[in-house]
Amino acid sequence: MSAEPARAYFGIGEVLDQLRAEFPDVSVSKIRFLETEGLIQPARSPSRYRKFSSADVERLRYILTVQRDQYLPLRVIKDQLDAGEEDPAPGHHRLLVDRPAAPLSRRELLEATGLDEARLAELEDFGLVRRSGRQYGPDALDAVRAIVALDRYGVQARHLRVLRASAERETALIEQVVAPTLRQRSPGARDRAGQTAREIAALALRLHAALIEAALADAGFGDRGPGRADG
Repeated sequence: MSAEPARAYFGIGEVLDQLRAEFPDVSVSKIRFLETEGLIQPARSPSRYRKFSSADVERLRYILTVQRDQYLPLRVIKDQLDAGEEDPAPGHHRLLVDRPAAPLSRRELLEATGLDEARLAELEDFGLVRRSGRQYGPDALDAVRAIVALDRYGVQARHLRVLRASAERETALIEQVVAPTLRQRSPGARDRAGQTAREIAALALRLHAALIEAALADAGFGDRGPGRADG
């Protein structure tokens, strides 16, 4: 007997099964919302159930990854996806924005983000972009890209000072938690403290995102209603 042919399409429940290990918060409602916003366009069966191809699943994986790691607005993500439609092969992540490990010069940061000198100086004055000596780390690049994306919604630098203050308070909390480890004289104490700090920061970011989503839902801007298993 010949081997059973590979599945061409997946139902929405099967898609959730593929994604939840990496994205525990993904839901039927979330996928439907992304479809409503035009970021995905699954096929439909004759009975109108959604049918997701492997490429659709990879597209969803990309969207969820960028939302989680880069905090880009959906409109910006859609623009990036539309610009890369010429190569939608399954498993292809070319569209992910590179995050260079090497520090950037001021000129390189300006070229990578499209900012001008005056705008970058403003962001530095507000404490939203920081440098080490004469160079900028990947965190500065991420911050500028997020700020540029927020510009499209009319969010100005002065509005973002509350986010900077929140980040400073959260950092102070993390430093307080890892302080006992830092005081240890054993080898590797600083490395252990750094790892713990990063793990706490990742959890804090997840909690922060969940709290904002809950607040938006309470304000009538979210969808926390139960979703059907399929369709």
